[in-house]
Order: sequence, then structure tokens, then C-alpha cells
Amino acid sequence: KMAPYIHSKRQDSHIIDLAKTVEALDKALPFITKTVASGKKVLFVGTKKQAKDIVKAAAESAGQPFVVNRWIGGMLTNVTTTNAQIKKLRDLERRMDNGDLEKRYNKLEVQRYQEEIDSLNFKYGGIKELNGKPGALIVLDMLVDKNAIAEAENLGIPVVAIADTNADPSKVEYPIPGNDDAIKGLQLLLDYFVAAVNEGKTKKEEK
Repeated sequence: KMAPYIHSKRQDSHIIDLAKTVEALDKALPFITKTVASGKKVLFVGTKKQAKDIVKAAAESAGQPFVVNRWIGGMLTNVTTTNAQIKKLRDLERRMDNGDLEKRYNKLEVQRYQEEIDSLNFKYGGIKELNGKPGALIVLDMLVDKNAIAEAENLGIPVVAIADTNADPSKVEYPIPGNDDAIKGLQLLLDYFVAAVNEGKTKKEEK
């Protein structure tokens, strides 16, 4: 299904037509800007090992939520459970910070609470500030994070996703033809996404 985006084939590798990538960005970036300008958050998703650090850094620099460790089933669709876990995490962090846990419990119990905080942060830390449904998802690998795309589709949340030659671009609203294994290329695309988010923030402030 990616055939229209493929320029040529070299040593069994499909070469993506960069003109098509630019064309796709011309549609996706204004959409990201518009989403943020309307006051909604954009959720960055990239749980692939080699990309998670750059996805987290990009999302943090743009002040947006992210999921980079593991997509927990129902993260978006089962909002009651997700919110309960985030509330628990916030409460435990607050009680750890203000010394309440240390006052009430012995060292070993406090350590157990810290482990629980770390575990909850691993799963939900990136979406602590999401507060409800995101206005859009930015997904770095359509195959690795297909569950995130399925949940977004279920809720009618538009998705911007990097579509490699093995992906089905019809699954998302804004497919960006690109190689999802080339870190430099991913970084470049993330820089564009962050710039689009920041432009949206500026427009929101101007309103």
C-alpha cells in the first residue's frame, strides 16, 4: 500500500520519494499547529528501543505528553483506570516529597513506596499532565505502536504517523512516508513536529 510513496528500490531496500514526504508534512504540520492552538495536547508515541530517548526529549521540549516505555492496553480507551493510576502516582509523589511517608512508615516500607512510584512513572509518567483526551497522536513506528493507533482510531483521535515501506498508510489520517529506523531522519521529523507544536502555542497565546 506504500507503493505510491516509493521512489525506487536499491539492494532490496525501498527508497522513499522525499518529495512525497515533504508533501505529507505540508498537510500534517499545519494540523499539529491548529490542534495545539485550539488548546489541545499532542501525544508523542515511540516505544521502539532505539527511538524512545529522542521521542521523550522532543515531547518534553515541546511540553507535550509522551509514551516511550510501553503502551498499556486501554491507556486512552479505559480512561477511568488510567486516571486512577495517575492520581495514585501523584498522591504517592506528593506524600514522598512532603515527608509524610517517612513519618508514617519504616525504611523498608518507604522503599517499597518508592519502587511503586518508579513503576507507575515508568508506565504513566509521560502522560501525567495529559488531563483527558489528546487532540492528536504523533506515532513514530506504525507497526510497533499499532495498539496506540487502534485506540486513537476507536476514539476518533487523528494520528500523524511515520509510515515506512512496510506500513499501511490508510490506517492513519496523516501518514508521513519515512524510514522509521533511521535515527537521523526521525530526529529531523521530530524537530519539525516540535516546531509545529511551538507555533501552535504561540498562536494560542496571541488569541
